[in-house]
Amino acid sequence: MTRTKPLLVRLAPILLLVAVAILLAACVPAGSAPSGGSGAPSPSHSQAPLTPASPGANPVDLLSWLFNPIFQLLFIGLVFLDQLSGSILIAILLLTVLLRLLVVPLYRRQLTSTRRMQLVQPEVKELQRKYKGDRVKQQAAVSEFYKQRGISQAGGCLPSLLTMGLLIPMYSVFSQGLTNFDPSAMWNVFGIDLFPALTASCASAPTFDAAGHVTNACLHPLAFGINWGIPEPATTGLAIAGFGISILALMSSLVQLIASRMTLPPHDPRTADDQNTKVQRQMAYFLPLISILYGGFLPAGLFLYWIASTIIQIIQQYFVIGWGGMFPLLGWFPEFARNHSPRFPVTIPTPKPPAPGQPPSAASRSKTVDRDLSARSTIRPNRSRSGRRGRRR
Repeated sequence: MTRTKPLLVRLAPILLLVAVAILLAACVPAGSAPSGGSGAPSPSHSQAPLTPASPGANPVDLLSWLFNPIFQLLFIGLVFLDQLSGSILIAILLLTVLLRLLVVPLYRRQLTSTRRMQLVQPEVKELQRKYKGDRVKQQAAVSEFYKQRGISQAGGCLPSLLTMGLLIPMYSVFSQGLTNFDPSAMWNVFGIDLFPALTASCASAPTFDAAGHVTNACLHPLAFGINWGIPEPATTGLAIAGFGISILALMSSLVQLIASRMTLPPHDPRTADDQNTKVQRQMAYFLPLISILYGGFLPAGLFLYWIASTIIQIIQQYFVIGWGGMFPLLGWFPEFARNHSPRFPVTIPTPKPPAPGQPPSAASRSKTVDRDLSARSTIRPNRSRSGRRGRRR
Protein backbone atom coordinates (compact mmCIF):
# COMPACT_ATOMS: atom_id res chain seq x y z
CA MET A 1 0.00 0.00 0.00
CA THR A 2 2.84 2.38 0.79
CA ARG A 3 4.31 1.80 -2.67
CA THR A 4 1.07 2.20 -4.57
CA LYS A 5 0.17 5.54 -2.95
CA PRO A 6 2.98 7.55 -4.64
CA LEU A 7 2.09 5.82 -7.92
CA LEU A 8 -1.55 6.90 -7.63
CA VAL A 9 -0.44 10.44 -6.85
CA ARG A 10 1.67 10.52 -10.01
CA LEU A 11 -1.17 9.11 -12.12
CA ALA A 12 -3.68 11.63 -10.74
CA PRO A 13 -3.00 14.27 -13.46
CA ILE A 14 -3.51 11.72 -16.24
CA LEU A 15 -6.72 10.44 -14.67
CA LEU A 16 -7.89 14.03 -14.29
CA LEU A 17 -7.29 14.71 -17.98
CA VAL A 18 -9.25 11.62 -18.96
CA ALA A 19 -12.17 12.67 -16.73
CA VAL A 20 -12.17 16.21 -18.17
CA ALA A 21 -12.14 14.84 -21.73
CA ILE A 22 -15.14 12.62 -20.98
CA LEU A 23 -17.06 15.47 -19.38
CA LEU A 24 -16.25 17.82 -22.24
CA ALA A 25 -17.77 15.32 -24.63
CA ALA A 26 -20.94 15.40 -22.54
CA CYS A 27 -21.39 19.12 -23.17
CA VAL A 28 -22.40 18.75 -26.82
CA PRO A 29 -26.11 19.64 -27.04
CA ALA A 30 -28.25 16.82 -28.36
CA GLY A 31 -30.47 19.25 -30.23
CA SER A 32 -27.67 20.59 -32.40
CA ALA A 33 -27.28 17.77 -34.88
CA PRO A 34 -26.11 18.76 -38.38
CA SER A 35 -28.69 19.31 -41.07
CA GLY A 36 -28.79 16.70 -43.80
CA GLY A 37 -26.85 17.18 -46.98
CA SER A 38 -24.55 19.87 -45.60
CA GLY A 39 -21.00 19.32 -46.72
CA ALA A 40 -19.60 22.35 -44.89
CA PRO A 41 -16.34 21.80 -43.03
CA SER A 42 -17.71 23.57 -39.94
CA PRO A 43 -18.51 21.96 -36.58
CA SER A 44 -21.97 20.40 -36.36
CA HIS A 45 -23.13 22.63 -33.50
CA SER A 46 -22.66 25.68 -35.75
CA GLN A 47 -24.65 24.27 -38.68
CA ALA A 48 -27.96 24.19 -36.77
CA PRO A 49 -29.62 26.52 -34.24
CA LEU A 50 -28.47 25.89 -30.69
CA THR A 51 -31.22 24.20 -28.70
CA PRO A 52 -31.43 22.69 -25.20
CA ALA A 53 -30.42 19.05 -24.95
CA SER A 54 -32.98 16.35 -24.22
CA PRO A 55 -32.40 13.30 -21.99
CA GLY A 56 -31.68 10.18 -23.99
CA ALA A 57 -30.72 6.56 -23.52
CA ASN A 58 -26.97 7.15 -23.78
CA PRO A 59 -24.93 8.81 -20.98
CA VAL A 60 -23.80 11.69 -23.23
CA ASP A 61 -27.36 12.92 -23.80
CA LEU A 62 -28.15 12.53 -20.11
CA LEU A 63 -25.13 14.56 -19.01
CA SER A 64 -25.88 17.22 -21.63
CA TRP A 65 -29.42 17.52 -20.30
CA LEU A 66 -28.16 17.83 -16.72
CA PHE A 67 -25.82 20.66 -17.77
CA ASN A 68 -28.63 22.60 -19.48
CA PRO A 69 -29.60 24.83 -16.50
CA ILE A 70 -25.97 25.71 -15.70
CA PHE A 71 -25.26 26.46 -19.37
CA GLN A 72 -28.32 28.68 -19.70
CA LEU A 73 -27.54 30.59 -16.51
CA LEU A 74 -23.94 31.30 -17.54
CA PHE A 75 -24.83 32.02 -21.17
CA ILE A 76 -27.67 34.43 -20.36
CA GLY A 77 -25.47 36.17 -17.81
CA LEU A 78 -22.68 36.57 -20.38
CA VAL A 79 -25.08 37.95 -23.01
CA PHE A 80 -26.57 40.41 -20.50
CA LEU A 81 -23.12 41.67 -19.48
CA ASP A 82 -22.13 41.90 -23.14
CA GLN A 83 -25.14 44.11 -23.89
CA LEU A 84 -24.42 46.17 -20.77
CA SER A 85 -20.70 46.74 -21.44
CA GLY A 86 -20.64 46.64 -25.23
CA SER A 87 -17.59 44.34 -25.31
CA ILE A 88 -17.44 40.58 -25.02
CA LEU A 89 -14.01 40.82 -23.38
CA ILE A 90 -15.32 43.05 -20.57
CA ALA A 91 -18.36 40.77 -20.25
CA ILE A 92 -16.12 37.70 -19.73
CA LEU A 93 -14.10 39.53 -17.06
CA LEU A 94 -17.23 40.74 -15.25
CA LEU A 95 -18.77 37.24 -15.31
CA THR A 96 -15.52 35.81 -13.91
CA VAL A 97 -15.48 38.31 -11.04
CA LEU A 98 -19.12 37.52 -10.17
CA LEU A 99 -18.49 33.77 -10.15
CA ARG A 100 -15.37 34.11 -8.00
CA LEU A 101 -17.21 36.33 -5.51
CA LEU A 102 -19.85 33.62 -5.13
CA VAL A 103 -17.26 30.98 -4.18
CA VAL A 104 -15.12 33.23 -1.92
CA PRO A 105 -16.47 31.65 1.32
CA LEU A 106 -15.96 28.14 -0.03
CA TYR A 107 -12.44 28.85 -1.22
CA ARG A 108 -11.54 30.52 2.07
CA ARG A 109 -12.67 27.36 3.84
CA GLN A 110 -10.51 25.32 1.49
CA LEU A 111 -7.45 27.49 2.12
CA THR A 112 -8.01 27.33 5.87
CA SER A 113 -8.35 23.54 5.81
CA THR A 114 -5.27 23.11 3.62
CA ARG A 115 -3.15 25.41 5.78
CA ARG A 116 -4.27 23.74 9.01
CA MET A 117 -3.31 20.34 7.65
CA GLN A 118 0.12 21.74 6.79
CA LEU A 119 0.56 23.17 10.29
CA VAL A 120 -0.23 19.89 12.05
CA GLN A 121 1.88 17.73 9.75
CA PRO A 122 4.73 17.38 12.32
CA GLU A 123 2.29 15.86 14.82
CA VAL A 124 0.72 13.65 12.15
CA LYS A 125 4.13 12.36 11.06
CA GLU A 126 4.98 11.64 14.70
CA LEU A 127 1.81 9.53 15.01
CA GLN A 128 2.64 7.71 11.78
CA ARG A 129 6.16 7.03 13.03
CA LYS A 130 4.87 5.83 16.39
CA TYR A 131 2.49 3.27 14.87
CA LYS A 132 4.62 2.44 11.85
CA GLY A 133 4.24 -1.30 12.23
CA ASP A 134 0.44 -1.28 12.57
CA ARG A 135 -1.39 0.45 9.69
CA VAL A 136 -4.85 0.02 11.23
CA LYS A 137 -3.74 1.59 14.47
CA GLN A 138 -1.91 4.32 12.57
CA GLN A 139 -4.97 5.31 10.52
CA ALA A 140 -7.20 5.25 13.59
CA ALA A 141 -4.84 7.51 15.53
CA VAL A 142 -4.49 9.99 12.64
CA SER A 143 -8.25 10.12 12.01
CA GLU A 144 -8.87 10.63 15.72
CA PHE A 145 -6.26 13.40 15.78
CA TYR A 146 -7.92 15.26 12.88
CA LYS A 147 -11.31 14.82 14.51
CA GLN A 148 -10.09 16.25 17.82
CA ARG A 149 -8.58 19.25 16.01
CA GLY A 150 -11.76 19.82 13.97
CA ILE A 151 -9.97 19.40 10.62
CA SER A 152 -11.82 17.85 7.69
CA GLN A 153 -9.54 15.91 5.37
CA ALA A 154 -11.97 16.48 2.47
CA GLY A 155 -12.32 20.20 3.16
CA GLY A 156 -9.49 21.07 0.79
CA CYS A 157 -10.88 19.11 -2.17
CA LEU A 158 -14.60 19.81 -2.49
CA PRO A 159 -14.35 23.56 -3.30
CA SER A 160 -11.71 22.78 -5.94
CA LEU A 161 -14.02 20.27 -7.59
CA LEU A 162 -16.76 22.92 -7.73
CA THR A 163 -14.41 25.46 -9.31
CA MET A 164 -13.10 22.93 -11.83
CA GLY A 165 -16.66 21.86 -12.58
CA LEU A 166 -17.49 25.36 -13.83
CA LEU A 167 -14.90 24.98 -16.59
CA ILE A 168 -17.06 22.43 -18.39
CA PRO A 169 -20.19 24.58 -18.94
CA MET A 170 -17.98 27.63 -19.57
CA TYR A 171 -16.30 25.69 -22.36
CA SER A 172 -19.69 25.12 -23.98
CA VAL A 173 -20.66 28.77 -23.50
CA PHE A 174 -17.63 29.96 -25.48
CA SER A 175 -17.30 27.17 -28.06
CA GLN A 176 -21.03 26.89 -28.86
CA GLY A 177 -22.84 29.95 -27.54
CA LEU A 178 -20.46 32.53 -29.01
CA THR A 179 -20.08 30.76 -32.38
CA ASN A 180 -23.69 29.80 -33.14
CA PHE A 181 -25.73 31.86 -35.60
CA ASP A 182 -29.01 31.35 -33.70
CA PRO A 183 -28.83 30.48 -29.96
CA SER A 184 -32.19 32.14 -29.23
CA ALA A 185 -33.77 28.88 -28.03
CA MET A 186 -31.34 28.85 -25.09
CA TRP A 187 -32.83 32.15 -23.86
CA ASN A 188 -36.23 30.63 -23.12
CA VAL A 189 -36.41 30.07 -19.35
CA PHE A 190 -39.55 28.62 -17.71
CA GLY A 191 -41.60 29.67 -20.72
CA ILE A 192 -40.31 33.26 -20.63
CA ASP A 193 -38.63 34.34 -23.87
CA LEU A 194 -35.68 36.63 -23.07
CA PHE A 195 -34.67 36.92 -26.72
CA PRO A 196 -36.16 40.40 -27.39
CA ALA A 197 -34.49 41.81 -24.27
CA LEU A 198 -31.04 40.34 -24.99
CA THR A 199 -30.54 40.99 -28.70
CA ALA A 200 -32.30 42.38 -31.73
CA SER A 201 -32.18 39.50 -34.20
CA CYS A 202 -30.16 36.53 -35.39
CA ALA A 203 -29.40 35.24 -38.86
CA SER A 204 -31.65 32.66 -40.49
CA ALA A 205 -28.74 30.57 -41.82
CA PRO A 206 -25.02 30.34 -41.04
CA THR A 207 -22.19 31.51 -43.28
CA PHE A 208 -18.66 30.16 -43.00
CA ASP A 209 -15.15 31.22 -43.91
CA ALA A 210 -12.54 29.01 -45.56
CA ALA A 211 -11.55 27.50 -42.20
CA GLY A 212 -15.14 26.55 -41.39
CA HIS A 213 -15.74 29.20 -38.71
CA VAL A 214 -19.09 30.96 -38.51
CA THR A 215 -18.87 34.54 -39.76
CA ASN A 216 -22.39 35.67 -38.80
CA ALA A 217 -22.67 34.59 -35.16
CA CYS A 218 -25.67 36.08 -33.37
CA LEU A 219 -23.39 37.59 -30.72
CA HIS A 220 -20.23 39.57 -31.40
CA PRO A 221 -17.31 37.39 -30.24
CA LEU A 222 -14.62 39.71 -31.65
CA ALA A 223 -12.69 42.04 -29.33
CA PHE A 224 -9.13 43.39 -29.72
CA GLY A 225 -8.77 41.40 -32.93
CA ILE A 226 -9.43 38.02 -31.25
CA ASN A 227 -12.44 35.80 -31.73
CA TRP A 228 -13.07 34.61 -28.17
CA GLY A 229 -15.28 31.72 -29.30
CA ILE A 230 -12.55 29.84 -31.20
CA PRO A 231 -8.93 28.88 -30.34
CA GLU A 232 -6.56 31.81 -30.29
CA PRO A 233 -4.10 30.40 -32.91
CA ALA A 234 -6.95 30.49 -35.45
CA THR A 235 -7.00 34.29 -35.03
CA THR A 236 -3.35 35.14 -34.41
CA GLY A 237 -1.88 32.47 -36.71
CA LEU A 238 0.89 31.58 -34.24
CA ALA A 239 2.17 28.04 -34.79
CA ILE A 240 5.32 25.99 -34.25
CA ALA A 241 5.75 22.83 -36.34
CA GLY A 242 2.07 23.00 -37.23
CA PHE A 243 0.98 23.09 -33.58
CA GLY A 244 -0.94 26.19 -32.49
CA ILE A 245 0.74 28.30 -29.81
CA SER A 246 -1.59 30.35 -27.62
CA ILE A 247 -0.27 33.41 -25.79
CA LEU A 248 -3.27 33.19 -23.46
CA ALA A 249 -2.38 29.56 -22.69
CA LEU A 250 1.17 30.61 -21.74
CA MET A 251 -0.20 33.36 -19.48
CA SER A 252 -2.65 30.88 -17.95
CA SER A 253 0.18 28.44 -17.15
CA LEU A 254 2.20 31.22 -15.54
CA VAL A 255 -0.53 32.41 -13.18
CA GLN A 256 -1.48 28.81 -12.33
CA LEU A 257 2.17 28.10 -11.48
CA ILE A 258 2.18 31.06 -9.07
CA ALA A 259 -1.11 29.97 -7.48
CA SER A 260 -0.05 26.34 -7.06
CA ARG A 261 3.34 27.23 -5.52
CA MET A 262 1.66 29.56 -3.03
CA THR A 263 -0.47 26.68 -1.74
CA LEU A 264 2.63 24.60 -0.95
CA PRO A 265 3.96 24.67 2.63
CA PRO A 266 6.83 27.11 3.26
CA HIS A 267 10.28 25.80 2.44
CA ASP A 268 11.71 23.73 5.28
CA PRO A 269 15.13 22.05 4.86
CA ARG A 270 14.11 19.34 7.35
CA THR A 271 11.36 18.07 5.00
CA ALA A 272 13.29 18.52 1.76
CA ASP A 273 13.83 14.76 1.42
CA ASP A 274 10.24 13.83 2.30
CA GLN A 275 8.65 11.81 -0.53
CA ASN A 276 5.21 13.44 -0.22
CA THR A 277 6.74 16.92 -0.30
CA LYS A 278 8.68 16.06 -3.45
CA VAL A 279 5.54 14.76 -5.19
CA GLN A 280 3.56 17.89 -4.22
CA ARG A 281 6.24 20.15 -5.65
CA GLN A 282 6.49 18.12 -8.85
CA MET A 283 2.74 18.39 -9.38
CA ALA A 284 2.90 22.15 -8.67
CA TYR A 285 5.18 22.43 -11.72
CA PHE A 286 3.58 19.78 -13.92
CA LEU A 287 -0.15 20.59 -13.74
CA PRO A 288 0.07 24.27 -14.82
CA LEU A 289 2.12 23.32 -17.88
CA ILE A 290 -0.72 21.16 -19.20
CA SER A 291 -2.62 24.32 -20.16
CA ILE A 292 -0.07 25.00 -22.89
CA LEU A 293 -1.13 21.82 -24.69
CA TYR A 294 -4.78 22.94 -24.61
CA GLY A 295 -4.07 26.28 -26.30
CA GLY A 296 -4.37 24.88 -29.80
CA PHE A 297 -7.98 23.68 -29.54
CA LEU A 298 -9.76 25.33 -26.58
CA PRO A 299 -11.61 28.67 -27.05
CA ALA A 300 -9.69 31.84 -26.25
CA GLY A 301 -12.54 33.00 -23.99
CA LEU A 302 -12.00 30.00 -21.71
CA PHE A 303 -8.37 30.96 -21.18
CA LEU A 304 -9.34 34.57 -20.46
CA TYR A 305 -11.83 33.31 -17.89
CA TRP A 306 -9.23 31.00 -16.31
CA ILE A 307 -6.55 33.72 -16.18
CA ALA A 308 -8.85 36.22 -14.48
CA SER A 309 -10.17 33.56 -12.10
CA THR A 310 -6.65 32.48 -11.12
CA ILE A 311 -5.52 36.07 -10.49
CA ILE A 312 -8.44 36.55 -8.10
CA GLN A 313 -7.49 33.24 -6.48
CA ILE A 314 -3.89 34.45 -6.00
CA ILE A 315 -5.12 37.64 -4.31
CA GLN A 316 -7.30 35.63 -1.92
CA GLN A 317 -4.43 33.23 -1.17
CA TYR A 318 -2.13 36.17 -0.40
CA PHE A 319 -4.51 37.48 2.28
CA VAL A 320 -5.07 34.06 3.90
CA ILE A 321 -1.82 32.06 3.56
CA GLY A 322 0.64 34.70 2.37
CA TRP A 323 3.39 33.68 -0.03
CA GLY A 324 3.31 30.05 1.17
CA GLY A 325 5.89 27.97 -0.72
CA MET A 326 6.35 30.48 -3.55
CA PHE A 327 9.94 31.20 -2.56
CA PRO A 328 12.77 30.42 -2.94
CA LEU A 329 12.30 30.55 -6.72
CA LEU A 330 15.41 29.42 -8.62
CA GLY A 331 17.45 30.35 -5.55
CA TRP A 332 15.87 33.80 -5.20
CA PHE A 333 14.26 34.68 -1.88
CA PRO A 334 13.24 38.36 -1.75
CA GLU A 335 13.24 40.29 1.50
CA PHE A 336 9.55 41.18 1.27
CA ALA A 337 8.65 37.49 1.45
CA ARG A 338 10.76 36.72 4.52
CA ASN A 339 8.80 36.48 7.77
CA HIS A 340 5.73 37.72 5.96
CA SER A 341 2.48 37.55 7.95
CA PRO A 342 -0.79 37.36 5.96
CA ARG A 343 -3.71 39.66 6.66
CA PHE A 344 -5.93 36.79 7.87
CA PRO A 345 -3.48 34.18 9.23
CA VAL A 346 -4.52 30.60 9.90
CA THR A 347 -3.63 29.17 13.32
CA ILE A 348 -3.41 25.60 14.59
CA PRO A 349 -6.80 24.65 16.04
CA THR A 350 -6.83 23.69 19.70
CA PRO A 351 -7.91 20.13 20.58
CA LYS A 352 -11.58 19.71 21.37
CA PRO A 353 -12.19 18.57 24.97
CA PRO A 354 -13.93 15.19 25.24
CA ALA A 355 -17.64 15.34 25.98
CA PRO A 356 -18.78 14.27 29.49
CA GLY A 357 -19.27 10.52 29.66
CA GLN A 358 -17.55 9.95 26.32
CA PRO A 359 -15.23 6.89 26.22
CA PRO A 360 -11.51 7.60 25.75
CA SER A 361 -10.35 7.94 22.18
CA ALA A 362 -8.30 5.35 20.32
CA ALA A 363 -5.20 7.55 20.55
CA SER A 364 -5.46 7.99 24.34
CA ARG A 365 -6.14 4.28 24.85
CA SER A 366 -3.11 3.37 22.79
CA LYS A 367 -0.95 5.76 24.82
CA THR A 368 -2.03 4.02 28.03
CA VAL A 369 -1.25 0.59 26.62
CA ASP A 370 2.14 1.79 25.38
CA ARG A 371 3.06 3.21 28.77
CA ASP A 372 2.03 -0.11 30.38
CA LEU A 373 4.19 -2.17 28.04
CA SER A 374 7.12 0.21 28.41
CA ALA A 375 6.95 0.04 32.20
CA ARG A 376 6.84 -3.76 32.20
CA SER A 377 9.83 -4.00 29.90
CA THR A 378 11.98 -1.80 32.16
CA ILE A 379 11.13 -3.50 35.51
CA ARG A 380 13.49 -6.36 36.38
CA PRO A 381 11.92 -9.61 37.55
CA ASN A 382 11.81 -9.99 41.35
CA ARG A 383 14.22 -12.71 42.39
CA SER A 384 14.33 -13.91 46.00
CA ARG A 385 17.56 -13.91 47.98
CA SER A 386 17.24 -17.65 48.63
CA GLY A 387 17.39 -18.34 44.95
CA ARG A 388 20.67 -16.50 44.67
CA ARG A 389 22.17 -18.36 47.64
CA GLY A 390 21.10 -21.69 46.23
CA ARG A 391 23.19 -21.09 43.08
CA ARG A 392 26.32 -20.13 45.01
CA ARG A 393 28.53 -23.00 45.88
